Amino acid sequence: MDKLKSIEKSLTPAKNYPKFKAGDNITVQYKIIEGTKERVQPFRGDVIQLRGSGLTATFTVRKISNGVGVERVFPYYSPNISGIELNKSGKVRRARIFYQRDLRGKKSRIEEKRSYGEDQRAPVAAAK
Repeated sequence: MDKLKSIEKSLTPAKNYPKFKAGDNITVQYKIIEGTKERVQPFRGDVIQLRGSGLTATFTVRKISNGVGVERVFPYYSPNISGIELNKSGKVRRARIFYQRDLRGKKSRIEEKRSYGEDQRAPVAAAK
């Protein structure tokens, strides 16, 4: 088993994507090839799940387009992904948020996780 993992690790290309997880809002820059033309199309949405490991790792991104939910599964090591941009970090309690499919409107919003820099501290409750 160790030999297999070492071979897979040597074949895995290095990708400099930001760390993201379920609930995060990302933009995937995906290369579209139409005949002889090639263009980059952004796909912006919320990460529903991360799945697999190594070369077979995939992630699913969901967005609402003209009132219709659109989900797309991207292989993590796809040569057609030119880049991934992390827009917002979401605050969710699950690794796979399939319940988003049943929610509509404001209920489907994911609360943004607030990050505090080294200089700032978390807000402290007012003293009585």
